[in-house]
Amino acid sequence: MRFLPVCAVFVALGAIQAFGAAADGKAVYDAKCKVCHKADGSGMAAMKMRALGSAEVQAKPDADLKKDITAGNGKMKPVALTDAQAADVVAYVRTLKQ
Repeated sequence: MRFLPVCAVFVALGAIQAFGAAADGKAVYDAKCKVCHKADGSGMAAMKMRALGSAEVQAKPDADLKKDITAGNGKMKPVALTDAQAADVVAYVRTLKQ
């Protein structure tokens, strides 16, 4: 019986951490990514970007998204972020799921 309340606490703490990471990621996204990817993640049509909330982008593992952000991908230039900042941006991008 004591197991359930303990599990509930850990689940709640995980949800709080995920929300914090996404909120921190939004701040980094707004400062470093929004110019090209737009506030809603839809991207610039002239550059033929995939929407960040699209099934294709959302299907990528977190590690691949972090690599795309920090190393660049195609026309996208690398963005200088710490590992924690990149992880936070990925958490924010996950909230854009369509």
